[in-house]
Amino acid sequence: MVLRTLITRRLLSTSVFSSQFGAAVSNLNAAGSAASDKPAPVPSDTLFVSGLNKRTTSEKLQEAFAKFGQVVHAKVVTDRNTGFSKGFGFVKYATLEEASKGIEGMDAKFLDGWVIFAEYARPRPPLGQTGPQDPYAQRR
Repeated sequence: MVLRTLITRRLLSTSVFSSQFGAAVSNLNAAGSAASDKPAPVPSDTLFVSGLNKRTTSEKLQEAFAKFGQVVHAKVVTDRNTGFSKGFGFVKYATLEEASKGIEGMDAKFLDGWVIFAEYARPRPPLGQTGPQDPYAQRR
């Protein structure tokens, strides 16, 4: 379901696709979201930002999100070997209200030539516990 939503959001961000197939895709989303078991995101002062360009730096990320509130910390997750972005990062705001404005202002917008997506970050599971998304949790 998450993959379908991301693909749909990316496709709808292009004007040619949305003008031809926008209504059909929105009907598909409405049907898919009604059956989704995924809980609503819990508001957090930290945002998860995906779809980043490999050349995006933490400084560029902070600069882009600072337009919507006081950014405490911005971090682009990078590959150890190449030093390039893995395509996602985190932005921490001072307050929940600023984080909400950051999502509204930057979700599905362009940064370094790529469409990025911003949403509330999910909390990490405690150390030693696997999250529900771990496909190998049953095999251990």
